[in-house]
Amino acid sequence: MILWQLYGNVKLYKLLSNCPILTIVGAFVGKKILIVDDSRTARVMMGRELDKAGYLVVEAVNGNDALEKIQAHPDISLMISDINMPWKDGIELLTEIRQMESLKTLPVMMVTTESGQDVLAKAKELGIAGFLIKPVAAGMIAAAVNKLLA
Repeated sequence: MILWQLYGNVKLYKLLSNCPILTIVGAFVGKKILIVDDSRTARVMMGRELDKAGYLVVEAVNGNDALEKIQAHPDISLMISDINMPWKDGIELLTEIRQMESLKTLPVMMVTTESGQDVLAKAKELGIAGFLIKPVAAGMIAAAVNKLLA
């Protein structure tokens, strides 16, 4: 379940730490998830977790690359994006896709080390579906994606 949790003066979307990791055998199998992160390690870790859960994973290294991948894969069900990336960051990417008619309702989850109140407020204003702060515990990405696509 996605909840609001208060960290000082910053409200973040956060998953409960006791969410079970579910084995996906039905509705989610084959759904395509776009992971956008300039960190290869982060992309690989999230990608492996989602692959084990039955999702198809597409990776992008920054916002510009993500836009190209979205055009090449119009059947993406959800996007997971970092905020701090070179060339086009997660907020710029989110702003741009929200202006595209076909992507206005694409669920977007931010997974980042960024915790500044202004950045989080902007992401929320742009309609993010969820927000996790790195490092993310094992199983949390799949649990969040399962919940968002349920």
